[in-house]
Amino acid sequence: MSVVDLILIGRNEGARLRAALDAAQGEARRVIYVDSGSTDDSVAAAHAAGAEVVILDAKTPFTAARARNAGARRALAQQPPPDHLQFIDGDCALVPGWIAVATAHLDADPSLALVTGWRRERHPGASLLNRLCDWEWQRPAGEIAACGGDMLVRAEAFRAVGGFDATVIAAEDDEFCTRLRKAGWRLERIARDMTYHDAAMTRFGQWWRRAERTGHGFAQVGHLHPDYFVTERRRALVYALAVPLVALVLAMALHPAALLIAPFAWAWNWRGSTRALLRDGVPPGDARAMGALLVLSKGPNLIGMARFHLRRLTRADMRLIEYK
Repeated sequence: MSVVDLILIGRNEGARLRAALDAAQGEARRVIYVDSGSTDDSVAAAHAAGAEVVILDAKTPFTAARARNAGARRALAQQPPPDHLQFIDGDCALVPGWIAVATAHLDADPSLALVTGWRRERHPGASLLNRLCDWEWQRPAGEIAACGGDMLVRAEAFRAVGGFDATVIAAEDDEFCTRLRKAGWRLERIARDMTYHDAAMTRFGQWWRRAERTGHGFAQVGHLHPDYFVTERRRALVYALAVPLVALVLAMALHPAALLIAPFAWAWNWRGSTRALLRDGVPPGDARAMGALLVLSKGPNLIGMARFHLRRLTRADMRLIEYK
């Protein structure tokens, strides 16, 4: 059986981190916790759980990518180095037995760079926003283009592409996966529960900030890989910028009734989103409400995209957009 080290990253995750540390016990050779400037008891909790702790220097902007790289460097410096690296975020807890199953799957196919599974939202009943996250995590098993930050990665593949890009503040996992595929590796999601995620998202403002961060990721990863997130960037530009702008111009030039173009376009988008949610088995009430959020998300997505390009043009630091 291959040797696996677990890289757990976090920042002020509190009880979520303690749950992650508890779930990691006995699942890997070692647990390495990387802390990004926590002001709570995260570091003490990691020490108490027996994890190796890496504390990032606050002089450099924190990113999940930077934290994962730091944990991987610590793991790969060990003798013997691990064959695989299990990455997990501090708001997630491993499902028992996941690493053993995923390792066997990865070992059986040398063409695979990584294996991921299904995330499950721990408290979907707490809010519609949590249930929206739970729907986002449920994607078909099989060969994939990219996945989230919970993944079992072959150490050889990690080294081959130089790890994560530490400057990418959102969708850094998509960017990493894109480079793996371009290097000739395959990625796969297996039909197995992997982690329980705790979004802890109960306020609209949290959802809005998360959608801004998502838009930043669309733009930054799209800037690095123009063939990726093409549809997502186009949707934000069309529904949050082009549609209202065209409606306003036509209303000023022709007739005020042209303003109705925007709500008709948004209603059409809502109809398509709601149908997709219903096909995925989302209850009708939730599907209608989630569909509305998906339409509305184009606004904060566009703001996040604009923020990235402003930072890029002004050479400003790419700093985290936090929602918790």
